[in-house]
Amino acid sequence: MATQPKKNPLNPIPAHDAAQNADVPLILPALEHISLSPVTTLREAPAQTERTERSDAAANRRLILQVADALFAEHGVNTVNMADIAKAAQVGQGTLYRRFANKSQLCLALLDTQMADFQNTVITQLGQMMRAGQPPLQQLEWFLDALVHFNDRHFPLLCVARRDLLVEPTTQPGPWIWQQMTVRALLQSAVRAGEIPPAIARELDVPIMTNLLLAPMHPETFRGLNVEAGGDLSRISAGLQYLVALLRRK
Repeated sequence: MATQPKKNPLNPIPAHDAAQNADVPLILPALEHISLSPVTTLREAPAQTERTERSDAAANRRLILQVADALFAEHGVNTVNMADIAKAAQVGQGTLYRRFANKSQLCLALLDTQMADFQNTVITQLGQMMRAGQPPLQQLEWFLDALVHFNDRHFPLLCVARRDLLVEPTTQPGPWIWQQMTVRALLQSAVRAGEIPPAIARELDVPIMTNLLLAPMHPETFRGLNVEAGGDLSRISAGLQYLVALLRRK
């Protein structure tokens, strides 16, 4: 049996990965949209695959989401509860909870379209930047700035969706997995391209740096930063770009 290449725990990029993925951003346009639906366990997957959603159930789901979106826009996400949504949609609460176990799941479903559009924008932009020869860290700075503005636009939904979402303790919901994949890929590409000096690259813990750069996007942290910045998103973006710039220092 062939031995697996050893990984450096501080820079876990195996040699065979470097050979096969000489330019990590090339994988980004191939990433499919990651649904924001709650994570499905392997045990549940076969039953769900075999189950065909009835047209009336699909119509109920669309109606519930439309009504919830209208109520959130009029009254605010935090003030609308599941009973309000069921009443306005004229469906029983049992029907509502069969579709969405809690308000977090409903918010994730509403975010799905917005996140899909954002992912497509990011994939297109990073592809254009790569073809124009712009280096990975510059692409990373653009992505973090775009993410700051996306968070600001959809903050109420993101806040409720992240809070109380019932997932496994070690599992991240779809949008956060995708963000981590993107940041990690760009950091790894910057290491391989030599954009990050060797002395820094040798000590760089890519997974930890990925989470440090994304930590400000957590709703509670983002709320605090936004208050501190007086609502000036450029200050949050500038702070993140400063952290990225430190990786270039020789």
